Amino acid sequence: MNAPARGRRTGDEAVSVMTQQASYVDRDQLVIAHVGLVKAMAHRLAQRLPAQVEMTDLISVGVMGLIDAAGRYKASMGVPFDAFARRRVQGAMLDALRDLDWAPRSLRRMRRELDGAVAKLRAELKREPTEDEVAGQMQMSPTEYDKAMDQVRTLDVGAIRQLDATGEDGQPLLELCIDIDEGPDAQLERKELRALLAQAIMDLPERERQILALYYEEEMTMAEIGAVIGVCESRVSQLRSLALSRLRTSLKTRLQKPEARA
Repeated sequence: MNAPARGRRTGDEAVSVMTQQASYVDRDQLVIAHVGLVKAMAHRLAQRLPAQVEMTDLISVGVMGLIDAAGRYKASMGVPFDAFARRRVQGAMLDALRDLDWAPRSLRRMRRELDGAVAKLRAELKREPTEDEVAGQMQMSPTEYDKAMDQVRTLDVGAIRQLDATGEDGQPLLELCIDIDEGPDAQLERKELRALLAQAIMDLPERERQILALYYEEEMTMAEIGAVIGVCESRVSQLRSLALSRLRTSLKTRLQKPEARA
């Protein structure tokens, strides 16, 4: 048989090229159809971030996540593309935020001092301290304390996620980051951590639990939460920051070995 002429494709090669071109078309159509989803997610996330984080940057990285999702998606997965894309878009945005180093050392030091004050008072009082007690421990006036809490909130982006929420495919959100190949010991540790976090949340004052639920589960903005519970937006921010500090210090205590707590 004569060999195919140079520059001409065999039948199999032509089919392969046509299939590849069709997949590119499908991918592009998915991306175009879901750009609005990226913008909506970026807008929602930007409302929770300090002003120096540009929403246009979130959209840019989100679109890259959308393109990646469209290239990897297969209808045979049995998962709607919208749900599949949301994970990758959100993951791309959060990865970009983690790469930012916009928080000065003084602010990180302030958060450590807040956590330390909460932990010290909890150990002394055998209960959750009030805000006035925390401010006093930090040797701050009420005004200084309020300002500090507003600043600390910028460090708490995405710190806590809902424990038992599920995506549109029914998979628990906390399990999205689990390595399917991890051993039984790692799985047990993760299960215990979920239980510890659940208990730490239950120990929070009721209003702080409500704020976390509205913020992380219902994805409401600070202003929307304030309208629900009847306080101003800045007050919601302060209570949320304090709640996260309580959770951090509570988990550190609970995760210590028994002999270390003795």
